[in-house]
Amino acid sequence: MRTNIFARLDRELEPPKIEIPRMSRTRKALLGGTLAFYLAIVVAVLSSSWLVTLDWKVMLFRPYQQWPGLHAFLDYFVVLGQRGPTAVMIAAWLGWRSWRQHTVRPLLALGTALLLLNITVGAVKIGLGRLGPHYATQIGSAELFAGGDIFPSGHTANAVVTWGILAYLASTPRARRYLSITSSMVALGVGATTVYLGTHWLSDVLLGWAAGLLILLALPWCEPMIGRMERAILAVRDSVLDRLRARRSLAAQAPVAAGGPRPVPVRPGHAEDDDTPREPIGAGHPGRAGAGRSPSQLTQPRPHAVRSERTPAAPAGSRRPPRSRPVTGG
Repeated sequence: MRTNIFARLDRELEPPKIEIPRMSRTRKALLGGTLAFYLAIVVAVLSSSWLVTLDWKVMLFRPYQQWPGLHAFLDYFVVLGQRGPTAVMIAAWLGWRSWRQHTVRPLLALGTALLLLNITVGAVKIGLGRLGPHYATQIGSAELFAGGDIFPSGHTANAVVTWGILAYLASTPRARRYLSITSSMVALGVGATTVYLGTHWLSDVLLGWAAGLLILLALPWCEPMIGRMERAILAVRDSVLDRLRARRSLAAQAPVAAGGPRPVPVRPGHAEDDDTPREPIGAGHPGRAGAGRSPSQLTQPRPHAVRSERTPAAPAGSRRPPRSRPVTGG
């Protein structure tokens, strides 16, 4: 059974009123506190302070050797912080919400947050160039500017942004509260897992949490740009749907019956090209071709008949001449 997309769109309910987060005083205070914590972590690592000493103590403790039974489970759990799988899962859910609510704001908010994440975290990673615990060369060193790319932790920051965007886009206070708790637990678990596996220093994880939280807290400043992009996309969509509806209405006004007569193409140079009645050749004077025809008709070229319509020059049958005398057997 065919689904009429236009009827479906006409029957859809009006989208609910979605509350867009604003930069309130509380959010600005949280943003300032998180930014101060972010800068403090960077300064502590640059100065090789007590935080770097703590990094080495945790690394030399080797948690993956202390609790080897958790290794198999945590290898799969840490995937919740990888950008590719999590972005696909969250985008699928937000795409369904966009279809139900007749808006593309959830997908645009996710794309904006991931873009900011790649720019900010990637720039700090490349700029500081810190090596990971498995590649450390000198005990007690911060391992900075050595060509690495693990500070801050991308897994941790990505877990904060991709799962936290669900709480950011929640439509009710109750859903926002539950989703905030769930996303926080996932982000904390992913960061702790990277320390357990030995792929990140503890300070990497702390800075990853702060980096992801900064993006979520600053996202309301991007809402005007997201709104303009949404209006432009919806305008293009409406234009395309209007064209499809117009074509559909034209097709409905002039339906073609199945199995009905179809026009037969006429080849030039045949008798069907001219509707003017013609007199047979030699009409009015037997034995004389063209008698009784006007001069204009005489100058017109004669139509060529199809081979199957031509009169055979010889009578049908065998073309072998008859025998002059019977053949006698002997």
